[in-house]
Amino acid sequence: MMTLLDDEQILKAYAKDIEDSTVRETAKRTAERMIKKGKMTLEEIAEYVPSLSFEELKKLKEEMMQRA
Repeated sequence: MMTLLDDEQILKAYAKDIEDSTVRETAKRTAERMIKKGKMTLEEIAEYVPSLSFEELKKLKEEMMQRA
């Protein structure tokens, strides 16, 4: 019984990790589109994409500029 409970907890943690990864990836793609438009500052984008920190947004913008 104890093993079954542990396995269930592991599966729940794994599912949450996948969900969190999906949310972060979606937020990153959204932020990239907003940065490309160039109509908002990073501070404004941070308000609309709260799952990414301001530092992450700055790094994302720098990476995008290097690719261009």
